Amino acid sequence: MGSPEETRQGEPADPLVKGIIPTAKQALLDLFIWKQRVVVTNEHGETATEWRDPDPIKNPISLMAQLSAKDWIFFIVGFCAWTADAFDFHALSIQTVKLSKYYDTSKTAITTAITLTLLLRSVGAAIFGLAGDKWGRKWPMVFNMIVLGILQIATIYSTTFQQFLGVRSLFGLFMGGVYGNAIAMALEQCPTNARGLMSGILQQGYSFGYVLAACANLGVGGSVESWKTVFWIAAGLSIGVGIIRIFFPESQQFLEARARGKSTASAGAFWRDFKKMLIQEWKMCVYCVILMTWFNYYSHTSQDSYTTFMLEQKELSNSGASRASIMMKVGACVGGTIIGYISQFVGRRRAIIVSALMSAILIPAWILPEGERNLSASGFFMQFFVQGAWGVIPIHLNELSPPAFRSSFPGVTYQVGNMISSPSAQIVNAVSEKTFVTLKNGDKAEAYGPVMGVATAIIAIGIIITTMLGPEKQGRQFEHVVAGLQENNELSKRKDIETGSVQDIELQDQK
Repeated sequence: MGSPEETRQGEPADPLVKGIIPTAKQALLDLFIWKQRVVVTNEHGETATEWRDPDPIKNPISLMAQLSAKDWIFFIVGFCAWTADAFDFHALSIQTVKLSKYYDTSKTAITTAITLTLLLRSVGAAIFGLAGDKWGRKWPMVFNMIVLGILQIATIYSTTFQQFLGVRSLFGLFMGGVYGNAIAMALEQCPTNARGLMSGILQQGYSFGYVLAACANLGVGGSVESWKTVFWIAAGLSIGVGIIRIFFPESQQFLEARARGKSTASAGAFWRDFKKMLIQEWKMCVYCVILMTWFNYYSHTSQDSYTTFMLEQKELSNSGASRASIMMKVGACVGGTIIGYISQFVGRRRAIIVSALMSAILIPAWILPEGERNLSASGFFMQFFVQGAWGVIPIHLNELSPPAFRSSFPGVTYQVGNMISSPSAQIVNAVSEKTFVTLKNGDKAEAYGPVMGVATAIIAIGIIITTMLGPEKQGRQFEHVVAGLQENNELSKRKDIETGSVQDIELQDQK
């Protein structure tokens, strides 16, 4: 009886084309073919291209059962770090109205802090991502999370608006380092066929952090000074995750990679590998930055001002707006998990495209309803698809990453996209404060709904087009590689095939 690889052999397919335009054309056509174009590499580095059927749908419980206890520990710590990071960020965005009153300034001025945070996240992603690739995932994350907590406390004691903006800028620097290390630590341990599901769950740490922040905001009430209590909770979460991480070991894949290489890696060797990666993978870097720019506009435009929209245009109370925000993000958690899971069987790009399309269709139902219940329901389904598309991103970026840079590459491309999209909340607030709609009672209200609706529609279309023309490497093997280390194991010297829009599957040695 043949090996699993032999039994899965498919029909021969045309090889991957070269060049940006031919590759985009091939990627677009592949979307309409249910089978997947797969580059197969044998033990001699010889390659062939063939069509293969996608993975069959499997019970999610059985997929999760494939993870060992140690795998779950790494995943949970990564999830908690991403949750704390999101809580820290949303502690500000959902309390824009309170902060504008506290510092006696406009809501647009307060969102300047969001812009500064997002601008500097890319710098932090580069610093801590490269540190994670060179020295491991553990200690950069520990330092990162503890400093984040300290900066939350510093925000509380900022007595002037200028001090507030300065602290939030530093906060963005350290916030940027969390994402890359968190997803590398959480997902590089996962079995190949469980990655879609676990990616969806991991990404919802961001939504879960929003839910916790909204619950905290609901619990402290609507008084102006109550924002400080939410920031104290955020500080405790970040410092707590950093301390907990101390008691767990380094990433097993990083340790194995280092054990197979030299005992030490010089800084020069690391930077040579990094520069070589940039030269060889610049097209992939540019593509991922463009994709992440669209995605960060997508999430920040559709959620950062949503609480303000309900308070100002829909005239809900603080508690009502908080409850609706919680339901919105519950939808995000559910959608991200389900669509991340489905992406394992329908493909990463198809899952993203359908989710973005559905979110665009739902825009009228998202901004037109009145009342807490209706807004809760429409927000739930809108974020189901917005964060459903996002649920595919952690594993999609990890699979597109060069093997030795799975901490820095996703983190940097994600945060550079964040940097480019950093004015999103400020743009929405600035346009909304100068544009008004007439309510049923005759009052004039700032037009947050129409502004968010038009912007989100444009962004969703951008995501659909970019994803249709972009690469996919679902099922790619996560090679044990550390930048700057020369590998001693001959088996590790197998050729790494960079595919354009398909899976990368390595055949095992035939005995």
